[in-house]
Amino acid sequence: MTEVKHDYAALLALAAEVAAEAHALGRRMRDHGVDVADTKTSLTDVVTAADHAVQALIRERLLAARPDDGFLGEEGGRRDSVSGIRWVVDPIDGTVNYLYDIDQWAVSIAAETSEEVVAGVVHGANGDVYTATRGGGSFLGSRRLSVRPSPPMGQRLIHTGFNYQPEVRARQGEYVAALLTHVRDVRRMGSSALDICMVGAGRGDGYVEECVHHWDRAAALLVATEAGADFELLTTPSGNELTVCSPADGHREFVRILGECGFIGNT
Repeated sequence: MTEVKHDYAALLALAAEVAAEAHALGRRMRDHGVDVADTKTSLTDVVTAADHAVQALIRERLLAARPDDGFLGEEGGRRDSVSGIRWVVDPIDGTVNYLYDIDQWAVSIAAETSEEVVAGVVHGANGDVYTATRGGGSFLGSRRLSVRPSPPMGQRLIHTGFNYQPEVRARQGEYVAALLTHVRDVRRMGSSALDICMVGAGRGDGYVEECVHHWDRAAALLVATEAGADFELLTTPSGNELTVCSPADGHREFVRILGECGFIGNT
C-alpha cells in the first residue's frame, strides 16, 4: 500500500488559523459573562456554553477545509478519518480558569495520523501561541523553542494539576506533598496544555499529572518534544494514566523521584 504523505506545514497553518478564530470567540463570550452549562466528573468539573460553541466552530472550520479528516473533541462529535488525518481538539483547556476570568486557558488543536501527532497549536488566552510540526521544531510566536537544561533536582520547578474527582485529588495531594521536599517548587496553573508547553519554552523543568486526556496534551506534547523534552505515559498506584514530561537530559532522574514520591504504581 502506498504511504500517504501529509503536508505538516499546511496542517499547522490551518490549525493556527482556526485556533485564532476560536480564541477570539472564546474571548468574546467570556467578556459577555459565563454560564455553567453542565458538569462532568464532579460538581467542580464544569462545562460552559463557550466550550460547546468554540468546539462547534473548530469542527465546522476544520471539516469544511478538509472534509475527509477525522475528529476527536473533548465535548463529543467524534468522527472517523478517511484521509489518514484526525483532528484532536480541546476547545477551552482550563475551563475553571475561564469561568473565573483568569488568563490561563487555551485552545488546543492537534493533527495526528494513526501513529503520531504531526502538527499542533496551543493558543493561550494571554496571546501566547505555541506551534509545532513533527520534525520541524516548535515555536512561541516566531521564537524557536528549546527546553531549559535540567538543573539539580532540588532546583527544578515542576508544573502539575489535580483531577476533579475527590478520591483521585486526595491521592494526588499526597504525591505532590512528597515531591515538594525534592524540588525548588511546584506550580498548579490550571491548564495542562499550557503547563506542558511551558516545559518546552523553558518556563518549567518538568510536568506530571494524573488522568490527563489525549485532547488535553496532544498538541502540547508535540511542542515540548520538538523543543527537546521527553514524555512518558505511566500508571499510578490506582491504575490511572500518569503523564510525565521533562527535558530529556534530566528525565530519568525526574521519573525516579516521582516513583519515590508515590506517583508511579508497580510495573
